[in-house]
Amino acid sequence: MAFSIHEKEDTIVALATPQGVGAIAVIRLSGKESIKICNKVFKGKNLEKQESHTIHFGTIRDGERVIDEVLVSLFVAPKSFTKENAVEISTHGSSYIVNQVIKLLVRNGARPAKPGEFTQRAFLNGQFDLAQAEAVADLIHSDSEASHQAALNQMRGGFSGEISKLRAELIHFASMIELELDFTEEDVEFASRDDLRVLVEKLLRVVEQLISSFDLGNVIKNGVPTVIAGKPNAGKSTLLNALLNEDKAIVSDIAGTTRDFIEDEINIGGVIFRFIDTAGLRETTDTIEAIGVSRTQEKMKTASLILYLFDLSDTDMVEINRDINKLENLGVPFVKVANKTDKAQPTFIEELKGKYPDTIFISAGNKENLDALRERVLELVNLDKFKTGNTVVTNIRHYDSLIKTRESLLDVLGGIENEITNDFMAMDIRRALHYLGEITGEITTDDLLANIFSKFCIGK
Repeated sequence: MAFSIHEKEDTIVALATPQGVGAIAVIRLSGKESIKICNKVFKGKNLEKQESHTIHFGTIRDGERVIDEVLVSLFVAPKSFTKENAVEISTHGSSYIVNQVIKLLVRNGARPAKPGEFTQRAFLNGQFDLAQAEAVADLIHSDSEASHQAALNQMRGGFSGEISKLRAELIHFASMIELELDFTEEDVEFASRDDLRVLVEKLLRVVEQLISSFDLGNVIKNGVPTVIAGKPNAGKSTLLNALLNEDKAIVSDIAGTTRDFIEDEINIGGVIFRFIDTAGLRETTDTIEAIGVSRTQEKMKTASLILYLFDLSDTDMVEINRDINKLENLGVPFVKVANKTDKAQPTFIEELKGKYPDTIFISAGNKENLDALRERVLELVNLDKFKTGNTVVTNIRHYDSLIKTRESLLDVLGGIENEITNDFMAMDIRRALHYLGEITGEITTDDLLANIFSKFCIGK
């Protein structure tokens, strides 16, 4: 979705609010001629003579035909989201009205905006860098407190600030190394190799911290894939229904009722958990159920968290020990959840508490002690780092660039140790600068921008 120079000069128009019928719809224009174009179809004050950040009541007319009564908000360049002249027309939320107004504006000189074109113009006009532009989309799609906070922090430049500091420090040494190349015959050293080593090691520590934060960032942005696993009739579907407060999964006394996956999202403490109710873990001769059991084992391997659920009235200690050993070998964090406390022998509960004190005891059917379970799964996500304000990487593109930055910095260190020539040293430093620049947009290509902004909704 690369734009030609001519397209960048166009005035663009799109619906900025969701499609469908509502009380109000907002139609957005941006471009040098946006106020002039709107003024052609607006009956009220002369918009071209009004101040920025003012709102005006009037009608939108196609000739003498009134389409709607509207409020028009003016944003005169550079005081707008795109740093261009911009107009927002608030109409009634009828899809017919919206279509009529947009068609009228197109006939008068605007063109329909492409996905993400408003935000792309804001980036190209220097309103913010590329990482902040991507955060706009994340903010729109945030569906939990944690994802909202992460996107807001990035949009305000928290992550970009970290990257810019790294890049600025490295640019200084890169320029000194480049300068040495001009004085090779004089054997002059402008950049101390010891100072460069100290700097690169410091940068590597910061880059490593950012890379390691991606696991948490991915959880914040996309949710925690959480598998509910256990043998048939342990109460997995009942637990899922209890957590969801709705009957999403089929509950039956017949073992093996769940043949595949039932998945839904639950917001716990501002974090989205994607709970997956699976087929039971057991040996079976039923072909269809066997496929479900096999898929369950695959899901468990890729989960971020497992709830190991067992029936206190129908499971002995030998079986629990065996299952726990298997889960420990799997290497995925898991919570031991003992279900049906209302049907259990008190002595068995005490025995379990003695051997596995971290077990959560619940009655899914009676919705008892579910808050303790919610608290435990939230603890395992470990949001402490995020809540203290540390920068968290949530974007896979940024993560990939940081990985490549680390590789380049390690090459710089290796070059210092092996005393390689300045021209090769400069190449490694330039590579690190390139990958850091890709994150914030100092280094871009049309293909990269097209890929990023094509994923935005139209009107943003």
